[in-house]
Amino acid sequence: MLVVGFPAGPWGTNCYLVATGAGEQCVIVDPGKDAMPGIEQVVAEHRLSPVAVLLTHGHIDHVWSVVPVCGARGIPAYLHPDDRWQMAAAYERIVETDAAIRELTAGSLTAAEPDDLRELSDGVELEIAGITFTVDHAPGHTEGSVMYRRAAEGDVPPVLLSGDVLFEGSIGRTDLPGGDHAAMLRSLTSKVLPLDDATVVLPGHGSSTTIARERATNPYLTALAEQTASPDAPRRGM
Repeated sequence: MLVVGFPAGPWGTNCYLVATGAGEQCVIVDPGKDAMPGIEQVVAEHRLSPVAVLLTHGHIDHVWSVVPVCGARGIPAYLHPDDRWQMAAAYERIVETDAAIRELTAGSLTAAEPDDLRELSDGVELEIAGITFTVDHAPGHTEGSVMYRRAAEGDVPPVLLSGDVLFEGSIGRTDLPGGDHAAMLRSLTSKVLPLDDATVVLPGHGSSTTIARERATNPYLTALAEQTASPDAPRRGM
Protein backbone atom coordinates (compact mmCIF):
# COMPACT_ATOMS: atom_id res chain seq x y z
CA MET A 1 0.00 0.00 0.00
CA LEU A 2 1.14 3.53 -0.80
CA VAL A 3 0.32 6.31 1.68
CA VAL A 4 1.70 9.80 1.15
CA GLY A 5 0.79 12.57 3.57
CA PHE A 6 1.74 16.20 3.99
CA PRO A 7 0.66 19.08 6.25
CA ALA A 8 -1.22 21.83 4.42
CA GLY A 9 -2.23 25.38 5.20
CA PRO A 10 -2.02 27.53 8.34
CA TRP A 11 -3.44 24.76 10.55
CA GLY A 12 -0.97 22.14 9.34
CA THR A 13 -3.81 19.81 8.43
CA ASN A 14 -2.57 16.45 7.21
CA CYS A 15 -3.79 15.55 3.73
CA TYR A 16 -3.24 11.94 2.68
CA LEU A 17 -3.26 10.15 -0.66
CA VAL A 18 -3.81 6.41 -0.34
CA ALA A 19 -3.40 3.83 -3.12
CA THR A 20 -2.51 0.19 -3.58
CA GLY A 21 0.70 1.36 -5.24
CA ALA A 22 2.29 3.81 -7.68
CA GLY A 23 0.50 4.22 -10.97
CA GLU A 24 -2.87 3.21 -9.48
CA GLN A 25 -6.12 4.86 -8.47
CA CYS A 26 -6.09 6.68 -5.13
CA VAL A 27 -8.29 8.39 -2.57
CA ILE A 28 -7.57 11.81 -1.13
CA VAL A 29 -8.24 12.26 2.57
CA ASP A 30 -9.02 15.71 4.03
CA PRO A 31 -7.91 18.24 1.39
CA GLY A 32 -7.66 21.33 3.58
CA LYS A 33 -6.59 24.89 2.93
CA ASP A 34 -3.65 25.19 0.49
CA ALA A 35 -3.67 21.42 -0.16
CA MET A 36 -3.99 21.65 -3.94
CA PRO A 37 -0.27 22.12 -4.79
CA GLY A 38 0.74 19.19 -2.58
CA ILE A 39 -1.94 16.96 -4.07
CA GLU A 40 -0.83 17.76 -7.61
CA GLN A 41 2.80 17.06 -6.71
CA VAL A 42 2.04 13.67 -5.15
CA VAL A 43 -0.28 12.68 -8.01
CA ALA A 44 2.38 13.51 -10.59
CA GLU A 45 5.28 11.96 -8.67
CA HIS A 46 3.50 8.63 -8.10
CA ARG A 47 1.37 8.66 -11.29
CA LEU A 48 -1.86 8.41 -9.31
CA SER A 49 -5.46 8.77 -10.46
CA PRO A 50 -7.72 10.22 -7.72
CA VAL A 51 -11.19 8.65 -7.70
CA ALA A 52 -12.71 9.95 -4.42
CA VAL A 53 -12.25 12.25 -1.45
CA LEU A 54 -12.74 10.90 2.07
CA LEU A 55 -13.54 13.49 4.74
CA THR A 56 -13.02 12.69 8.40
CA HIS A 57 -15.26 15.58 9.47
CA GLY A 58 -16.62 18.90 8.28
CA HIS A 59 -14.31 21.47 9.88
CA ILE A 60 -12.98 24.06 7.47
CA ASP A 61 -9.33 23.08 7.94
CA HIS A 62 -10.15 19.61 6.57
CA VAL A 63 -12.64 20.42 3.79
CA TRP A 64 -11.43 23.77 2.47
CA SER A 65 -10.29 22.43 -0.91
CA VAL A 66 -12.85 19.66 -1.38
CA VAL A 67 -14.90 21.56 -3.98
CA PRO A 68 -11.99 22.37 -6.34
CA VAL A 69 -10.44 18.92 -5.86
CA CYS A 70 -13.69 17.12 -6.69
CA GLY A 71 -14.70 19.58 -9.38
CA ALA A 72 -11.42 19.33 -11.27
CA ARG A 73 -11.73 15.56 -11.58
CA GLY A 74 -15.46 14.93 -11.40
CA ILE A 75 -15.11 12.68 -8.34
CA PRO A 76 -17.32 12.22 -5.25
CA ALA A 77 -16.63 13.13 -1.66
CA TYR A 78 -17.75 11.14 1.39
CA LEU A 79 -18.89 12.71 4.67
CA HIS A 80 -21.01 11.62 7.62
CA PRO A 81 -24.43 13.35 7.42
CA ASP A 82 -24.15 14.72 10.96
CA ASP A 83 -21.39 17.03 9.73
CA ARG A 84 -23.09 18.24 6.58
CA TRP A 85 -24.11 21.44 8.36
CA GLN A 86 -20.45 22.23 8.98
CA MET A 87 -19.96 22.77 5.23
CA ALA A 88 -22.68 25.40 4.93
CA ALA A 89 -23.85 28.45 6.88
CA ALA A 90 -22.57 27.03 10.16
CA TYR A 91 -19.05 28.02 9.05
CA GLU A 92 -19.98 31.54 10.04
CA ARG A 93 -20.78 30.39 13.58
CA ILE A 94 -17.38 28.70 13.87
CA VAL A 95 -15.64 31.86 12.66
CA GLU A 96 -17.61 33.92 15.16
CA THR A 97 -16.72 31.50 17.96
CA ASP A 98 -12.97 31.27 17.42
CA ALA A 99 -10.88 34.43 16.93
CA ALA A 100 -7.89 32.44 15.63
CA ILE A 101 -10.00 30.91 12.86
CA ARG A 102 -11.42 34.35 12.04
CA GLU A 103 -7.92 35.78 11.67
CA LEU A 104 -6.66 32.91 9.51
CA THR A 105 -9.59 33.04 7.12
CA ALA A 106 -9.30 36.83 6.78
CA GLY A 107 -12.35 37.22 4.59
CA SER A 108 -11.32 34.48 2.15
CA LEU A 109 -13.57 31.79 3.60
CA THR A 110 -15.85 30.01 1.18
CA ALA A 111 -18.17 27.15 2.04
CA ALA A 112 -19.89 24.88 -0.42
CA GLU A 113 -20.62 21.24 -1.05
CA PRO A 114 -19.12 19.34 -3.97
CA ASP A 115 -21.60 18.30 -6.66
CA ASP A 116 -21.43 14.65 -5.55
CA LEU A 117 -21.41 14.42 -1.75
CA ARG A 118 -22.15 10.92 -0.47
CA GLU A 119 -23.16 10.13 3.09
CA LEU A 120 -21.46 7.64 5.39
CA SER A 121 -22.81 5.46 8.18
CA ASP A 122 -21.14 3.64 11.05
CA GLY A 123 -19.62 0.30 10.13
CA VAL A 124 -20.08 0.64 6.38
CA GLU A 125 -17.31 -0.77 4.20
CA LEU A 126 -16.12 1.41 1.32
CA GLU A 127 -14.38 -0.34 -1.54
CA ILE A 128 -12.57 2.40 -3.42
CA ALA A 129 -9.37 2.40 -5.47
CA GLY A 130 -8.86 -1.28 -4.74
CA ILE A 131 -8.87 -0.68 -0.98
CA THR A 132 -11.53 -1.57 1.59
CA PHE A 133 -12.04 1.01 4.31
CA THR A 134 -14.27 0.42 7.33
CA VAL A 135 -15.97 3.59 8.55
CA ASP A 136 -16.14 4.16 12.32
CA HIS A 137 -18.48 6.94 13.40
CA ALA A 138 -16.68 8.55 16.35
CA PRO A 139 -18.51 11.69 17.52
CA GLY A 140 -16.95 14.06 20.01
CA HIS A 141 -14.73 16.44 18.07
CA THR A 142 -17.78 16.97 15.86
CA GLU A 143 -21.09 15.13 15.68
CA GLY A 144 -20.15 13.50 12.38
CA SER A 145 -16.48 12.70 12.93
CA VAL A 146 -15.43 9.39 11.41
CA MET A 147 -12.27 7.33 11.22
CA TYR A 148 -11.31 5.12 8.29
CA ARG A 149 -9.76 1.71 9.00
CA ARG A 150 -7.92 -0.57 6.64
CA ALA A 151 -7.30 -4.10 7.88
CA ALA A 152 -3.86 -5.69 7.95
CA GLU A 153 -2.84 -7.34 4.71
CA GLY A 154 0.23 -9.54 4.49
CA ASP A 155 3.16 -7.67 5.98
CA VAL A 156 1.23 -4.37 5.98
CA PRO A 157 -0.15 -3.54 9.44
CA PRO A 158 -3.68 -2.19 9.95
CA VAL A 159 -4.04 1.53 9.32
CA LEU A 160 -6.33 4.06 10.98
CA LEU A 161 -7.00 7.47 9.44
CA SER A 162 -8.14 9.06 12.67
CA GLY A 163 -8.90 12.64 11.63
CA ASP A 164 -9.14 14.80 14.74
CA VAL A 165 -10.34 12.01 17.03
CA LEU A 166 -6.88 10.79 18.05
CA PHE A 167 -3.47 12.47 17.86
CA GLU A 168 -0.02 11.50 19.04
CA GLY A 169 -0.30 12.11 22.78
CA SER A 170 -3.65 13.88 22.62
CA ILE A 171 -7.18 14.03 21.24
CA GLY A 172 -9.22 16.55 19.27
CA ARG A 173 -10.68 19.63 20.93
CA THR A 174 -14.36 19.54 21.83
CA ASP A 175 -15.07 23.24 22.48
CA LEU A 176 -16.17 24.23 18.96
CA PRO A 177 -19.76 23.97 17.70
CA GLY A 178 -20.66 20.29 17.43
CA GLY A 179 -18.08 19.21 20.00
CA ASP A 180 -19.00 17.02 22.96
CA HIS A 181 -16.35 15.85 25.41
CA ALA A 182 -18.46 13.07 26.89
CA ALA A 183 -19.16 11.75 23.39
CA MET A 184 -15.44 11.93 22.62
CA LEU A 185 -14.63 9.75 25.63
CA ARG A 186 -17.28 7.24 24.57
CA SER A 187 -15.81 7.14 21.06
CA LEU A 188 -12.31 6.58 22.39
CA THR A 189 -13.56 3.79 24.61
CA SER A 190 -15.65 1.99 22.00
CA LYS A 191 -13.78 2.72 18.77
CA VAL A 192 -10.11 3.29 19.64
CA LEU A 193 -9.24 1.18 22.69
CA PRO A 194 -10.36 -2.12 21.08
CA LEU A 195 -8.00 -1.66 18.10
CA ASP A 196 -4.96 -3.86 17.56
CA ASP A 197 -1.75 -2.48 19.07
CA ALA A 198 -0.03 -2.78 15.68
CA THR A 199 -2.45 -0.31 14.09
CA VAL A 200 -0.66 2.64 12.49
CA VAL A 201 -2.48 5.87 13.29
CA LEU A 202 -2.46 8.63 10.67
CA PRO A 203 -3.97 11.66 12.42
CA GLY A 204 -5.41 14.90 11.08
CA HIS A 205 -2.57 16.92 12.60
CA GLY A 206 0.91 16.07 13.78
CA SER A 207 2.98 12.91 13.50
CA SER A 208 1.88 9.35 12.88
CA THR A 209 1.83 6.96 15.81
CA THR A 210 0.53 3.51 16.77
CA ILE A 211 -2.26 2.29 18.99
CA ALA A 212 0.31 0.54 21.19
CA ARG A 213 2.18 3.80 21.77
CA GLU A 214 -1.00 5.76 22.47
CA ARG A 215 -2.40 3.09 24.76
CA ALA A 216 0.80 3.33 26.82
CA THR A 217 1.45 7.08 26.75
CA ASN A 218 -1.63 9.07 25.72
CA PRO A 219 -3.09 10.38 29.00
CA TYR A 220 -6.66 10.22 27.69
CA LEU A 221 -6.35 6.59 26.64
CA THR A 222 -4.47 5.45 29.73
CA ALA A 223 -7.14 6.98 31.98
CA LEU A 224 -9.93 5.35 29.98
CA ALA A 225 -8.14 2.00 29.95
CA GLU A 226 -7.86 2.11 33.74
CA GLN A 227 -11.57 2.89 34.10
CA THR A 228 -12.49 0.12 31.68
CA ALA A 229 -10.34 -2.40 33.53
CA SER A 230 -11.62 -1.32 36.95
CA PRO A 231 -15.05 0.27 36.65
CA ASP A 232 -15.23 0.81 40.43
CA ALA A 233 -11.87 2.56 40.63
CA PRO A 234 -11.88 6.25 41.68
CA ARG A 235 -12.24 8.59 38.72
CA ARG A 236 -9.77 11.37 38.08
CA GLY A 237 -10.66 15.04 38.03
CA MET A 238 -13.87 16.69 39.17
